[in-house]
Amino acid sequence: MMSLLGIDIGTTNLKAGLFNQAGRLIDVKTTPHQVHYDEHSFPYYDPEALIESVMGLIEELQNHNSHPVEAIGITSMAESGLLVNQRTGKFISPILPWFDRRTDQVASQLSEKIDELERFKKTGIKHTYKHGIAKIVWLKEAGYQVGQDVKWLSAADLLAFHLTKEVATDYTLAARTYAYRIDIKEWDRSFIRECGLDEELFPEVKASYQPIGSVVAGFEHRGIKEGVPVVIAGHDHVCAALAVGAVTPDIALDSIGTAETLVGSVPERAITEADYHSGFNYGVHVLPNRLFWMGALQSSGGSIEWFRHLLADDKLTYEELLSLLGQSDNQPTGILYFPYITGSGAPQPDPAVNGALIGLKASHHKADIIKAVLEGLSYEFKWMKDTMESILSSPLDTIISVGGGTKNKYWMQLKANVLNCPIRIPDITEAALMGAAMLAGLAKGMYRDEEQMLDTLAYINKADIHPDVSVYKQYQAIYQNGYLRLQEPLRDLSQRNWL
Repeated sequence: MMSLLGIDIGTTNLKAGLFNQAGRLIDVKTTPHQVHYDEHSFPYYDPEALIESVMGLIEELQNHNSHPVEAIGITSMAESGLLVNQRTGKFISPILPWFDRRTDQVASQLSEKIDELERFKKTGIKHTYKHGIAKIVWLKEAGYQVGQDVKWLSAADLLAFHLTKEVATDYTLAARTYAYRIDIKEWDRSFIRECGLDEELFPEVKASYQPIGSVVAGFEHRGIKEGVPVVIAGHDHVCAALAVGAVTPDIALDSIGTAETLVGSVPERAITEADYHSGFNYGVHVLPNRLFWMGALQSSGGSIEWFRHLLADDKLTYEELLSLLGQSDNQPTGILYFPYITGSGAPQPDPAVNGALIGLKASHHKADIIKAVLEGLSYEFKWMKDTMESILSSPLDTIISVGGGTKNKYWMQLKANVLNCPIRIPDITEAALMGAAMLAGLAKGMYRDEEQMLDTLAYINKADIHPDVSVYKQYQAIYQNGYLRLQEPLRDLSQRNWL
């Protein structure tokens, strides 16, 4: 039986999974992705360790399964990369992760050179310390070689280079450098030169469904034969959206982890000022003739983890948390939780805003606080959803949720009640891996076209959680008259230096 290999280079884990042509998971292997810290306490990943860990996962998969790999798709976190000498294969720098703040000063200096709105219209993203261009400038200023034969590669690009010896990236990862124009699908050579860099630093860009090359000889002992096509499937959240079928304007993916990401698509078009003010990022989709849009709730599962520590001497177990939630009725608590303990994302990004609990009474118990946290997360999600519906001028009829948060049935029901919208939970555990594998299959020609590829996913069971319309009006009143009205004073308060 033929199989497709999906590889996911994540922030905390590395994964490799085998899928059959119908998209069914055969087997998956996982190992932690270890973050290191240098003498300045800057975080980094070791590229040699990353490659060896992933190759070990592949070998382990192949040793336990008799399914020859026909195509390989690689997805990864965005905005994480390194400098590589394409001729010698030498790693010039470590991998700088997306959350590395060493680039704060560089980003501040770069901001003086740009018109943020105009660059947003070209790149689909707002200026931040995270982007590849700031990392490269920092590396150059720190003395790293950025001359002849040196290329900037994202994490997925690095592994593809190891397998194929070809230097390339895909649209979704290229754009997160802040140096790639999604409006014309070209590197912005004049901007790159303004940053004091050579445009030759950046690799060829291909679509996520186009092979960048084939596996070279020498990996047979890992279980991969020479000539297997490799695609850089791109940004992990967009691959996950593909896997669950969130590829039309009326469907969005809700990926719930420590942060929560809302991802959807629109037909390919020019980026507008309204898009800029929405707080969402945009990019070229992994499928043709589309853009994806993406917004994040910075502390979703992170809020729950924080309160699990606060509400007990020993951290509340999930069983205890669910037991407390089970004591609650379906009525709103009346407490407002603003989930900004690490700042806010879309639709009003602000790293400086602080979280808040408003409306507490002596009669409230632990269960009320926990439920209020879930309500606040749901209000914030509704704000994201409403904002994007305004941009789309049409409703998001279907929300498909994946990730650890979907196991909390109380949260999912409460969110459906706040949204007055069904939430669909597919019976899959590795959406990003699946999306990467399916794109590899499309590149291999295992599917006639994208429509046939998407049709193969029809087997996935999906459970729909329907809203309780009897409480929606109450939640809507609290959202409109409380949650939204208090946004401005809360953000104003956060700007005041009290200490």
